[in-house]
Amino acid sequence: MKVSGFTLVRNAVKYDYPIAEAITSVLPLCDDFVVNVGKCDDGTLELVRSISSPKIKIFESEWNDHLREGGKLLAVETNKAFDQISSDSNWAVYIQADEVLHEKFLEITSKGMRDHKEDEDVEGLLFKYIHFYGNYNYVGNSRRWYRNEVRIIKNDNRIRSYRDAMGFRKSEKKLKVKPLDACLYHYGWVKPPDAQQAKQKTFHKLWHNDKKAAALSGEEIQFDYSNIDGLEVFKGSHPGVMKKRIERLNWNFNYDPSKNKLSLKNSFLKNIENFTGWRPGEYKNYQLLT
Repeated sequence: MKVSGFTLVRNAVKYDYPIAEAITSVLPLCDDFVVNVGKCDDGTLELVRSISSPKIKIFESEWNDHLREGGKLLAVETNKAFDQISSDSNWAVYIQADEVLHEKFLEITSKGMRDHKEDEDVEGLLFKYIHFYGNYNYVGNSRRWYRNEVRIIKNDNRIRSYRDAMGFRKSEKKLKVKPLDACLYHYGWVKPPDAQQAKQKTFHKLWHNDKKAAALSGEEIQFDYSNIDGLEVFKGSHPGVMKKRIERLNWNFNYDPSKNKLSLKNSFLKNIENFTGWRPGEYKNYQLLT
């Protein structure tokens, strides 16, 4: 079995993305790894080059910032990276710049790929998600957080990144996937408040014109982490590759989970989910195989 990895990143230093940790966390699964680095001048290219691994292949890409409809730019650049993986790889592992795989899930993930390598019905593998917010002590527990995403796909050029690169489709159809008993840790909402606010201003521009993006972002210099509907205390361990980053935490955020701000409707729906495991109205960009 041969496995390639791929990702895309731009302005990782400026917006404090844990891209080095993200790549390093999945390298043990991969025989080679492609990184699409969008042209920028904040040191992102040098940061990726500093990852000491002969598996990594870097190429620079000129991202077209005029592609704003539905975050299409991210899908275009994701496909550029996917198209450069080894042609003889069976699987492709996709990781975003703010996602990290805990080392305790490496063997489970590898086994999933081995078990389904020859199964033509299986087009991808599905990860669970843990979303951190504010700092490394709290995780989102409301309906606003997606629970699963496809991050491993068969090496098939009919598979394309979908919409804003959150998932994939094959010939415009949802991928048929098997679930993994493994979690990806999403750290996109854990940044210094100034970096988070700067990231939000740029991120909105992937979907909207400058005027609307500015209106959505506001004029604040620092992101207000207190505007959140529901969190709970994280009681597990973080991936080992995150240790140094967590030690560098230099801002304060405290939250009282007993004072969650869920609406009456969302509280009711959350109770249904907690009791049954079913999330009414959940969007699923995949077809789950049983």
